[in-house]
Amino acid sequence: MMRVFVAGATGAIGKQLVPRLVAAGHEVHGMTRSASKQAMLDELGAVAVVADALDPDQVAEAVGRARPDVIVHELTAIGAVDMRHMDRDFALTNRLRTEGTDYLLSAGQAVGVRRFVAQSFGAFSYARTGGPVKSEEDPLDPAPAREMRENLAAIRHLEEAVLGARWTEGIVLRYGGFYGPGTSIAPGGETFEMIRRRNFPLVGDGGGVWSFIHIADAAEATVAAVAHGSRGVYNVVDDDPAPVAEWLPALAAELGAKKPMRVPRFIGRLFAGEVGVVMMTDARGASNAKAKRELGWRPAHPSWRQGFAAA
Repeated sequence: MMRVFVAGATGAIGKQLVPRLVAAGHEVHGMTRSASKQAMLDELGAVAVVADALDPDQVAEAVGRARPDVIVHELTAIGAVDMRHMDRDFALTNRLRTEGTDYLLSAGQAVGVRRFVAQSFGAFSYARTGGPVKSEEDPLDPAPAREMRENLAAIRHLEEAVLGARWTEGIVLRYGGFYGPGTSIAPGGETFEMIRRRNFPLVGDGGGVWSFIHIADAAEATVAAVAHGSRGVYNVVDDDPAPVAEWLPALAAELGAKKPMRVPRFIGRLFAGEVGVVMMTDARGASNAKAKRELGWRPAHPSWRQGFAAA
């Protein structure tokens, strides 16, 4: 049994992760910025901690009081995202990945945490050269679309800071695109509704490869990383990276929607910006071989094909 401090405990993955950590026998301290969410954390079985992740004093005090063995950093603030203005819409998340990471690391070092597990993002982050599926050894995109530069710079900051913390076991989890409860790919979620209303067209050849992960499977992999992960990066994705031209029509059919419209790249750029076109036509997927091998983890939803139906 370990004492685990979860920052971002009431987010989409936090709500899946906290009860699983509790079920595994850990004492969980869940941090949230909102006092109104204390009751939710109580119900999930965690000790509720109210603190602002961007206030270094509050973070230091919260971690100092909990004295955890492990810190899990799941802080994001992702709402509706306009691909044409991605960095603008990710501004707060980018701060949580830079300043927020630094404050948690500083607080963790002060109490000597043994392991520090942080959320990164593997979908759309890899260099757009070579084969369609990337491993953790492959480089991140050195030349991202303009509206995604700050986003990727924040991801690099987080990964370098966590892996560079030699006083602890720094673990970075590059999650794939989330689907399932609390995400945009779920009943009532933004992506589901856009596809249902035929507002999510297929751009160009739809050759961009996406790697998905059910939110519950992401939480299970995180529990495994907390228990026995080693310093390094892990792709946490399903077994079935797929081009947009394959998964988008399949999801539309699953929803009983009409086939997605097909538009050329220059039209796609007008409503989705350069970022959207890159994701649709040029993105690379990720391999989960290392996470399966080293974390002893297997996704319960090995493919989005069955996973979307379950969601």
